[in-house]
Amino acid sequence: MVLSTVSFTANLLLITELGRFLAVNFWLLTSLRFLIGLTVLLILFRPQFQARNLFTRRGLALRGLVGAAGVCAQYLAVVHLGVGRTTLISSTYIFWAALMAAWVLKERLRAATVAGSVVAFAGLALLTDVFGGGVHPGVYVLCAVLSALGSAYVAVVIRHLHATEHTATIFGAQCVYGLLFCGPFAALHPQPLSALAWPLLILAGVCVAAGQLSETHAYRHLPVAEGTLLKMLAPVCTVAGGVVFFGEKLSTREIAGATLILASIAATVRRSPA
Repeated sequence: MVLSTVSFTANLLLITELGRFLAVNFWLLTSLRFLIGLTVLLILFRPQFQARNLFTRRGLALRGLVGAAGVCAQYLAVVHLGVGRTTLISSTYIFWAALMAAWVLKERLRAATVAGSVVAFAGLALLTDVFGGGVHPGVYVLCAVLSALGSAYVAVVIRHLHATEHTATIFGAQCVYGLLFCGPFAALHPQPLSALAWPLLILAGVCVAAGQLSETHAYRHLPVAEGTLLKMLAPVCTVAGGVVFFGEKLSTREIAGATLILASIAATVRRSPA
């Protein structure tokens, strides 16, 4: 799960670098993400990938459709609410996922995990400065909430699917259904790209594929509540990457928020059963 976080962070930093000289169409960006993921999957796990199952097994289809819809909902929220508020609202999925896993998968909801989630959530509020300005509830807040619920559902479904499916097939569901969902929109809004943009986009897509494969495999062994909490490392790593690679400065509030997140994760993992 930590490897997944590092991979997703690398993807965000690459996209940030790309955005410094070119604004890439969202539909093209997501379609390339799914297409490159599918390519990596076929290169590394072709014998294990059961493509037919994606269209004959309900759990895999739902994993793909809900995951693709969640990506689009989160994008809409980011555009209209900003990164801070969208990240905070979307990250409530750590609570929803823990509750869903306890109900559906009968996983134990440990007090240390619940406490760690609350502290990490408070740290994220500081890190993203979510209370820095006013915002009124509306359709885009609903998009962020739906994205959180979708992420929670996907985490539980992945954990459940591991009883019968290989990691490659579960990951393939996201790639195939995501491409079917976003591909037509990318075709309707074509965008020419420079020679420099293509290597960055491909490398970013490979990072996402590595992150998604690592995350999917991690849920085979890791309870949902603890896995989702570990993913709270992502905003901290992204902020750290901004400092190292883009010369960004951290305020006292941001440092306090990052410290809370790291402390909550460290304490929770330390108290996890062997």
